[in-house]
Amino acid sequence: MTGGSRPTKAELLARAAEAAGRYVAAERDGRASPDADAVAALAGFPADALDHPLPAADALDLLDRLGSPAAVRTTGGRYFGFVNGGVDPAGLAASVLAGAWDQNLALPVMSPVGAHLDTMATAWIVDLLGLPAGTLASFCAGATVANLTAIVTARDALLRQAGWDVRARGLAGAPPLAIATSAEIHASVNKALAVAGLGLDTVTVVPTDGCGRLDPAAFAAAVGPGAGPTLVIVQAGNVNTGHSDPFAAVIDHLEAVGVRDRCWVHVDGAFGLWAAAAAPDRRHLVAGVDRADSWATDAHKWLNAPYDCGLVAVADPATLRAAMSMDAAYVTGAGAERPLMNLGLQMSQAARAVPVWAILATRGRAGVADAVERCCQLADRFARRLADAGVTILAPVVLNQALASFGPGPDEERVDNGDALTDAVIAAVQAEGTAWLGATTWQGRRAMRISVSDTSTTEADVDRAADAVLRAWASVR
Repeated sequence: MTGGSRPTKAELLARAAEAAGRYVAAERDGRASPDADAVAALAGFPADALDHPLPAADALDLLDRLGSPAAVRTTGGRYFGFVNGGVDPAGLAASVLAGAWDQNLALPVMSPVGAHLDTMATAWIVDLLGLPAGTLASFCAGATVANLTAIVTARDALLRQAGWDVRARGLAGAPPLAIATSAEIHASVNKALAVAGLGLDTVTVVPTDGCGRLDPAAFAAAVGPGAGPTLVIVQAGNVNTGHSDPFAAVIDHLEAVGVRDRCWVHVDGAFGLWAAAAAPDRRHLVAGVDRADSWATDAHKWLNAPYDCGLVAVADPATLRAAMSMDAAYVTGAGAERPLMNLGLQMSQAARAVPVWAILATRGRAGVADAVERCCQLADRFARRLADAGVTILAPVVLNQALASFGPGPDEERVDNGDALTDAVIAAVQAEGTAWLGATTWQGRRAMRISVSDTSTTEADVDRAADAVLRAWASVR
């Protein structure tokens, strides 16, 4: 830095890179979540900076000195909560470069490199996930936005087929649109339905089995041969158990009763859809998923792209363009093949494809499959370690999710305190800091949810975390 002068953009970036390098170098050390002192220290960020601005170098120093210790280490191999992916090294590095580029991908003319890499990365993902040839995919902020984009596309297409133009006439007075979902559908789907103007009271909720999979017989009873325009929403990867709905059975039924042509099948597959890219002996878990009409997934989960990065894919590109296209007098290049502002809800948008391209280009097909498979094997290892010690595992482990419930030890008197004890174990693990695991309620029972989504997690990480869980169990019972 030159003496006495304000740091340049390049100098600030270099200083930030040094701080980031220190953080990454230590990410596998210490706690998985910040301790109370680090959180309390956040009060050191000056509240009066709006009226008394800081020099840029001082602001950056505060971010590193106060912020880095208070960051949750989702990238350190021992974070097993909220299905948060880690971050792939190539993706992280590419995102830093992309941040410096600061590209806006609304139109190809605004970023030729961004548009080119977006076309490549989305095509690769369609291929990896085994989606139909010609499927159109587009990046967005996450699976919630991807679900909303697909649901709006489905809504407009189904009503257009029924003779109603939503864009021109709105929803008031539109023909009724039936909706059928699994009882275990993710909350983000219900949020998307509500935002899309499709009342939740109109949704037919189909029961599920003990693993959270939609019951085909119940679905057949709910959607029969007389069904009108219907939006069917199914799930790849239950957020608690990892199990997927029976896609083939659902679509076979719609075809058998002659209503497939007036139904739209959407798949919420935030992480579970990536089973299609896993080792061959896991792909059966999502058999038939390619026969749907649209899909939502995340790259920031199992692919370990930096946040945020979701993806919507639609089998019929014309329907997505019809729902999302817009125009303005100042817009040029809107006639390009992939104007991204016409393939999703946003106009201005980041170059999310850049880190995804770097991850896929460096991992390749086999590397992606290996990363998914290793996470599944590690989730199974975690569950077996706990089960061997007497912990109850509430559903068979098939992907990267496991559910554990804690009671008294195998040689101790059984009392009705399983839910309270499970919550106490979770709280103790979170306070101790070796690993971070969250709580959930599964079919009326409190449970610890274990999600292995960081592709840098090792067997040693899992064993260390399992030991911490067992110590916590011993300490609270």
